[in-house]
Amino acid sequence: MDVLMEPWPWYIAGPLVGLIMLALLILGRSFGFSSNFRTMCAALGAGKRVAFFRFDWRSQSWNLLFLVGAVAGGFLAAHFLDNSEAPRISTATLNKLASLGIETPVVSYYPEEIFDSLTVQNVLIWAFGGLLIGFGSRYAGGCTSGHAISGLSNLEIPSLIAVVGFFIGGLLMVHLVFPIIF
Repeated sequence: MDVLMEPWPWYIAGPLVGLIMLALLILGRSFGFSSNFRTMCAALGAGKRVAFFRFDWRSQSWNLLFLVGAVAGGFLAAHFLDNSEAPRISTATLNKLASLGIETPVVSYYPEEIFDSLTVQNVLIWAFGGLLIGFGSRYAGGCTSGHAISGLSNLEIPSLIAVVGFFIGGLLMVHLVFPIIF
């Protein structure tokens, strides 16, 4: 059980991800989470009104299984494999976050000041952030997992450009936008 409770070292987790990607490559498939939203909308009949959702969603149904497995795995990990140990963060980062009013990184994996408090500001941040993530994923032709894991393993140049953009966007968010919001 301790094996499941501890983070896996890179030399175990990395090759496992590589083997999965190799298997998907051999099977002629690639995975990503953001495309599942389009598949779900198409399966629910959105193609009757919007051309974007008119495609053979059954050909992508296997990716829905991946999504369900990820959600189930996340639920199991959060409820049965949680060792209640907060992530280790450098003192400099803790001090910087504390100066922004975020004191909980030593308590949980997410800032409780943002996600455990139902304020108008937080709801607006969630909604606007979700809108940006959804738009960005569709505009880039995939999300971070689709481009960084699946696209890069297929040596796709658009995925490399997208991943570089994700990192630049993340740095801009953390260093420029985040201090303005909080």
